[in-house]
Amino acid sequence: MSIAIVDYGRGNLHSVSRAVERLGYEAVVTGDAQVIRTSSGVILPGVGAFGDAMEHLRSSGLDRVIHEVASAGQPLLGVCLGMQLLFTRGEEYGSHEGLNILPGEVVRFAPDLGVKVPHMGWNRLRMTQPEHPLLQGLEEGHVYFVHSYHAKPEVESDLLAVTDYGGPVTAIVGRGRVYGMQFHPEKSGEMGMRLLRQFLELAEAEKRA
Repeated sequence: MSIAIVDYGRGNLHSVSRAVERLGYEAVVTGDAQVIRTSSGVILPGVGAFGDAMEHLRSSGLDRVIHEVASAGQPLLGVCLGMQLLFTRGEEYGSHEGLNILPGEVVRFAPDLGVKVPHMGWNRLRMTQPEHPLLQGLEEGHVYFVHSYHAKPEVESDLLAVTDYGGPVTAIVGRGRVYGMQFHPEKSGEMGMRLLRQFLELAEAEKRA
C-alpha cells in the first residue's frame, strides 16, 4: 500500500513522508497525476499563503486531480494549509477560491480575541465527534499548531475536533473519506502520530474492501 504525498511546491513533503514511513507504510512524494490517482491514500500538505498555494495547484493541474480523488472516495488528508485549501475560500492577502470540497471559509484570527497571532505552540484537542472512525478509541491530547488563519466550516457535521485559542478553533475536519488536520501530526508527538496512523489504517481498510 502506497500513500501519495502531493508535491505542488508548497509543503513539508519530506517530514510528512518520513512520518508515514515510520508508521510502516510506503510514502511516494509526487506531482504525477496517475500516481496520485492509483495510490491507496493521498496527503495534501501545505505551508505558506492560501492564494499562492492554490495558484500552484491550478498551474500544475493538481487541483483537478485532488477533486477526482475526493469524488472517487479515495482517502484524502489535508495537513495545515492543505486542510485550509479544502474549503471554499480563504481571505489571506485578499479573497481566494479554494478547492471547495468542504463548504466554509478560512479567516484570520480576530484582533479582539486578545491572542497572539500566529497561533504557535501545543494546544489540547477536544473531540466533538469522538466516535468518528478517524478518532475512535483515541483519548484527547495535545498537538502542535502554527497558523494565523483558521477554518470556519459551514456544516457542523464536518467538524470533528477543536482546540481553544480565544474560543473554539477548528482542528480536525472530515466528510466521507476526506479529512483535514490544522496542526502538523508529524510534529505533534505521540498524539499526532496516532492520528496519522488512524488515517493510514482507514486507507488500508478501504483498499482491502
